[in-house]
Amino acid sequence: MDSNVLHDCLVGALQGRTSFPETVRRMHAVGVERYRADLVRLEKSHYSAAGETHLEKISLEGVPAIPPALSVPEVQCALTAIQQGAIQYPEFLRRIMRAGVTEYMVSIVGKRAIYTGRTGDFYVEPFPEPPTGAQKS
Repeated sequence: MDSNVLHDCLVGALQGRTSFPETVRRMHAVGVERYRADLVRLEKSHYSAAGETHLEKISLEGVPAIPPALSVPEVQCALTAIQQGAIQYPEFLRRIMRAGVTEYMVSIVGKRAIYTGRTGDFYVEPFPEPPTGAQKS
């Protein structure tokens, strides 16, 4: 795994320069098979199939308290907003935290994200399908 690429992916997402599909593509290209964002510690851990790991701190201002219950409808609303480009990654993080998400894991090879709350409740979101006519890479 190339730690410079992983750092640039996170900074690019936080600055609104890098979309989720681009981030996933770049991470996969450097050997990341999955990553986990701990929203309590504000850390993102990356994992390769070979057992390599890399940790990045998430620099986020205005961190909200995470409520005890997970609100799946609020998580889905935040996902829709970021997928439509209505919000950027920092606001997405704040919204899912207010929805009760303590962590999420993205499986690049499994093409899904799992959002988990404080009591172990979770929501699984498959990666969105590319628009019709879009080239697959």
